[in-house]
Amino acid sequence: MTIDSNRLLLEFEKLRREINHNVLSPALPELSLTNLQPLITLVAGARRDYLTCLLDLAEHSKGQPPSAEQISQLKARRETFDELVSAANALETAIQRDYLKVRVNRRD
Repeated sequence: MTIDSNRLLLEFEKLRREINHNVLSPALPELSLTNLQPLITLVAGARRDYLTCLLDLAEHSKGQPPSAEQISQLKARRETFDELVSAANALETAIQRDYLKVRVNRRD
C-alpha cells in the first residue's frame, strides 16, 4: 500500500469517527455499566429463551422430527436472539470506535 493510500485511509477513519460521533452521540445517553446492564440482561434472556426452546423440543421429541409449529417457535426465538446480538455488537463497535460518550467509573 502506498503512503498516499495510507494517508487517505487514516483521514477516512478520522472523518468516519467524527461524523459518527456527531450523529450518534447527541442521540444516545452517556453509556455506563449501569445503563448497559439492562441491554446485556435482555440479550441473555433471549439466549435463554432460544436454548430452552431447543432443549424442550429435543426432550419432548420422542425421536420424531419437530412439527412445523415447533420449528416456527424455535425460529422466532432465534431471530429475536440474533437481532439482539447484532444490535449489541453494533453498540460495542460504536463504543470501541469512540462514537459515543462513555463513563468508565463503576460508581454511576
